[in-house]
Amino acid sequence: MSDYLVTCVGLTKRYGQKEALSKLSLQLAPGRIIGLLGPNGSGKTTLIKLLCGLLQPTEGSITVDGSPVGPHSKSVISYLPDKMYYADWMRVSDLFDLFSDFYADFDRERAENMCLSLGIAPSDRLKTMSKGTKEKVQLVLVMARRAQLYLLDEPIAGVDPAAREFILNTILTNYDENASVLISTHLISDVEPVLDEAVFLREGQVVLHDNADALREREGKSLDALFRDVFRAQIYEGGAF
Repeated sequence: MSDYLVTCVGLTKRYGQKEALSKLSLQLAPGRIIGLLGPNGSGKTTLIKLLCGLLQPTEGSITVDGSPVGPHSKSVISYLPDKMYYADWMRVSDLFDLFSDFYADFDRERAENMCLSLGIAPSDRLKTMSKGTKEKVQLVLVMARRAQLYLLDEPIAGVDPAAREFILNTILTNYDENASVLISTHLISDVEPVLDEAVFLREGQVVLHDNADALREREGKSLDALFRDVFRAQIYEGGAF
């Protein structure tokens, strides 16, 4: 049995002539909060969708919990997409029913308690909520699963600082210590305090991957400052952060 929860070897993904990932190799251990860090267009969402099985690699292999991407890997992964995909007419209780039906590891009581702490009732409809509240509900659904790997695609993008604090606290307090959380983001300063390790992704390749404390000690700067140094060219070229 591998010591790693995720292993990617020679992973390449092309869209026509465009190469989103290029011969990427990566190993992620269990029990870690990992930052998948890179500017927009670096391949973060593509990698997450490959891990979920929503995309197929052009070349290379992926194993999750010792198995190729498939029914087993999908049963141990809880995925937060970068966009809300539930219908506005749905009530929170409808979402709880949906997740209870689809996922054997969904902890309904945990989800109800998290929503209660937010002042969200099971009878509330999505259409009555602000964008930030909808995103909190979606995060509650994802983190209420007893998964082994949580894949969170830009969970703090487009929300105010108070919502970011709630989101990060929810992540920290609701994942099992033997599970891992992969957080994709370009907002490094907000997530840096919670990260155990960091993966820097540029143009579909891993350019840095190490323990967060080791990186700070070796480079003599914060992950946020290091990120800006690594991706300085994109800043000067007007790349989005």
